Amino acid sequence: MGLTLETIVFFVLAAFIIVFSVMTVTTKRIVRSATYLLFVLFATAGIYFLLGYTFLGSVQIMVYAGGIVVLYVFSILLTSGDNDYAEKLKRSKFLAGLGASLAGLVVVLFIILKNKFISTTDIEPVEINMKVIGNALLSSDKYGYVLPFEAVSILLLACIIGGLLIARKR
Repeated sequence: MGLTLETIVFFVLAAFIIVFSVMTVTTKRIVRSATYLLFVLFATAGIYFLLGYTFLGSVQIMVYAGGIVVLYVFSILLTSGDNDYAEKLKRSKFLAGLGASLAGLVVVLFIILKNKFISTTDIEPVEINMKVIGNALLSSDKYGYVLPFEAVSILLLACIIGGLLIARKR
């Protein structure tokens, strides 16, 4: 198995995601945590681009890295003070999180060890026509995405209004 440029880029992006994911959940400052989450989402988009999923990578950057993280930072700055720190974890919560992480690791290892991976060669990435994607996003039939999109947008609008109300009460 030779090391190609794609393999090296994948391992660099995977290491980047692992490091910044750990930093996201272990930092004491909340705004830094949101910034580290932004880096994780950009690296995830990089993996999508590496796999040839350009539309999914673009959506990852626009929606998650661009919209959701900005919403997180906006709500953090709106509802907290300048020097807010995350509170110290209690021992019971730490042990519960450690147990859940170990259980997840066992499940992942079980799936990886039980699966017989088939080597595939000569697979060309299939680029779906933008017209098909647009029709799927804007359709209101059984497999359309208009209703979930509208539900999420109303939920995000309610969160912003709630954050404004909380900030205004101060």
